[in-house]
Amino acid sequence: MRIRELLSCGRPSISFEFFPPKDQAGFDRLRETIASLRDLQPTYVSVTYGAGGSTREKTLDIVSRLRADYGIEAMAHLTCVGASRDELRAVLQTLRDAGVENVLALRGDPPRGSDRFEPHPDGFAFASELVAFARSDFGFCLGGACYPEGHVEATNLEEDLAHLKYKVEAGCEYLITQLFFDNQMYFDFVARARAIGIGVPILPGIMPITNVAQVERFTKMCGASIPEPLMDELRRLKDDHDAVLALGVAHATAQCLELLQRGAPGIHFYTLNKSPATRTILVALRTAYPPARTPAGS
Repeated sequence: MRIRELLSCGRPSISFEFFPPKDQAGFDRLRETIASLRDLQPTYVSVTYGAGGSTREKTLDIVSRLRADYGIEAMAHLTCVGASRDELRAVLQTLRDAGVENVLALRGDPPRGSDRFEPHPDGFAFASELVAFARSDFGFCLGGACYPEGHVEATNLEEDLAHLKYKVEAGCEYLITQLFFDNQMYFDFVARARAIGIGVPILPGIMPITNVAQVERFTKMCGASIPEPLMDELRRLKDDHDAVLALGVAHATAQCLELLQRGAPGIHFYTLNKSPATRTILVALRTAYPPARTPAGS
């Protein structure tokens, strides 16, 4: 089922992001995570995508299995990195042949070891171009990424929003934000997006903090910030794993409750292929926000 339709069910959506593991042990852990989270009835899940074929086949396999084996609607990520138009067309055709209806169209990060993105000579330089390509030739339900604190390569927030509007006009039907830890960043971003005519649903992306060094690395890479009081407390507790986990779960739960109370259309969890933190948060949320029902006739 198309995710844009699922977002119109009248209740907040809950979704999870997974990534293809590198080895069999990782796949075994991922299956345990999916089994643990399935009974919480996610609206859909997404699976990330590696450039240059590094996890391409794994992404396609996981997305297909999620739908067939678990009955969960799935969205495949797709990036422009290192890919020609013909290669992207072949991936999109494979997804369509597998019955996948939903794609998150991304430009993608520069390859490891490179500090700038270089498009393939016969590829795309911007996610908006990939969106237009996938829309015109395949008719997928397309999502896109957005950045409450601005993309790391954007000169300013206005420029970043202008590029986002191009992407929506090219065919994005909903957006998922980069991770953030201050809800005001999200609310301000949504207000600025609406002010320039971006009307599609904007889903907040939440990553529960479970490891201090890890979250510092992630935020540096993507340009997100952590409120100073929270960062001070995390650093104080950094050597106590259980205390960091408890604080991270408490902060993310408070974030999610406020976001939903103030009208966010759902929550997208960056799970890092682990279930305990996300499950704890979801159990609390499901008390206040039961799962959305699939529309009649779907």
